[in-house]
Amino acid sequence: MSDLSAAAEFRVYPKSWGAEYVAAGEVRFRLWAPGQETVTLRLDGKDAEMTRSDDGWFELLATGVSPGAEYNYVLANGMVVPDPASRAQKADVNGPSLVIDPTSYDWQHPDWQGRPWEETVVYELHIGTFTPEGTFRAAIEKLPYLADLGITMIEVLPLAQFGGKRGWGYDGVLLYAPHSAYGAPEDFKAFVDAAHGLGLSVVLDIVLNHFGPEGNYLPLLAPDFFHKERMTPWGAGIAYDVDPVRRYISECALYWLEEFQLDGLRFDAIDQIEDSSEQHVLEEIARRIRTEITDRPIHLTTEDARNITFLHPRNGDGSAPLFTAEWNDDLHNAVHVFATGETHAYYKDFAKNPEKLVARVLAEGFAYQGEVSPQTGEKRGVKSTGQPPVAFVDFIQNHDQVGNRAQGERLISLAGADRTKALLATLLLSPHIPLMFMGEEYGETNPFLFFTDFLGDLAKAVREGRAREFQGHAGHEGESVPDPNAKKTFEVSTLDWQKPDSKDGKDWLKFTKDLLALRQKHIVPLLATAGGESGKVVKTDKGFLAVSWTFPKGRLSLALNIGEKPQPLPDAPGETIFAWPEKTHDLPPNSTVVRLEVSGRPA
Repeated sequence: MSDLSAAAEFRVYPKSWGAEYVAAGEVRFRLWAPGQETVTLRLDGKDAEMTRSDDGWFELLATGVSPGAEYNYVLANGMVVPDPASRAQKADVNGPSLVIDPTSYDWQHPDWQGRPWEETVVYELHIGTFTPEGTFRAAIEKLPYLADLGITMIEVLPLAQFGGKRGWGYDGVLLYAPHSAYGAPEDFKAFVDAAHGLGLSVVLDIVLNHFGPEGNYLPLLAPDFFHKERMTPWGAGIAYDVDPVRRYISECALYWLEEFQLDGLRFDAIDQIEDSSEQHVLEEIARRIRTEITDRPIHLTTEDARNITFLHPRNGDGSAPLFTAEWNDDLHNAVHVFATGETHAYYKDFAKNPEKLVARVLAEGFAYQGEVSPQTGEKRGVKSTGQPPVAFVDFIQNHDQVGNRAQGERLISLAGADRTKALLATLLLSPHIPLMFMGEEYGETNPFLFFTDFLGDLAKAVREGRAREFQGHAGHEGESVPDPNAKKTFEVSTLDWQKPDSKDGKDWLKFTKDLLALRQKHIVPLLATAGGESGKVVKTDKGFLAVSWTFPKGRLSLALNIGEKPQPLPDAPGETIFAWPEKTHDLPPNSTVVRLEVSGRPA
């Protein structure tokens, strides 16, 4: 057992839920289960009844407990369940939980200082399909490749233990436990540690808006954990206004940052986190994080279909007191219609003059800033022109937008390589924060499908629901949708690591690496002092747009043509820092030109 006095150095704070070492060999087990009159701790095969308080907390202090000890909770009817706040599972989500010593890992880079937000280039990856092995340890071997490419931040899809071995991670039920199929907690720490050693930040996508359908015993243990009268797309809403629930949720976010030395979090679908408390749980989480972790920058991003800005204010010095940036689905959706012509489902909102909407997003932040959505018939969004460009995380594809297609096609398969390259250049040289989806850097064509690993009735329900979802969508018939539970569906979604060594792959990698070097050299220096009201739309035409941004340190101009005819290049001050495919007076189809005038330097 390691010296627990070292815990403070790594911010290991006591948590309300779960198994925590309080001294050498002494572990406090704590569970909120007001729905049960008695709960027994089964620790390494031996049973001991826990003490119940009037408000439903069960507690027991056990001695002589070794790290890795197995335990479960046994209910009065004999049912055996895992710890809802398990720090690790022996195997699957229904099996024994493991006692974890948070100080046992020997960090190789404990002095990591993080990276400023304006330097961020996000690389989104799914551990299970990033490598053929699908483990943390295998992913470590690819980190030098990402660092050399010019990536500065890795965003890992959710890791909380979910049902089965295969899945995206958005059906987690043990929110504190890294998914055991990927490796042990120490393996994820090694992944983060190795990334830091290469200058890479690591952030984690976390899901605090619902629990998955398999392995969630909280309704049995604590029925008041959920508001049955308030529904989300995934079931009853979480009761964030109930104190033990609020502790579970807020401490979960802090736990991942503290325990694994992460550099930030991405909060999934926060529009489904409804809280009636005086201070919204998300604001409380953000403020606690800002107060308690001060030794390195912590970057907090949100996904929110509402197009809001109130969670992303800026201090006078440009720092973020709450959340750092918002995932900008508007950019992706407008680009997708612009590039492919598809207008089904939510793309309906971007069907009319998509080039104008792409230009508005680049210049102002959101495409919808209070206008009525044609899809819903309701107003959506707020004015976003006052936000700095770094308040938006942009992407032209990601796990959702690829994987939620029936066949999981990537943009390159839908729009072609030339058009996709022009769009990638626009993404990487805009002043917004860019995000790339794994494989995008070398032109991956393998799909990324929706996959699960459920059994019985749950597998049948997911399979049939998925087929119904795509009936009539973009020409995909329901019966053609791959079975999410088939192992092949998972396997074909794995990256093809032979492709980066092919001629096309090498060309794509050079293209991406050159763009990221240009971004670091020319764009990043503009961003630390970049404020709101900086962008304007210069011109749009069918398949064409031109935008400019004026910052204290310079003026940036970008023109993009993916139309069928050449377009005159608008006048722009400064020097051309990028032109693809070639420098010409007119912009040919599938081309991008970026110019920069540095303040104090003549045009």
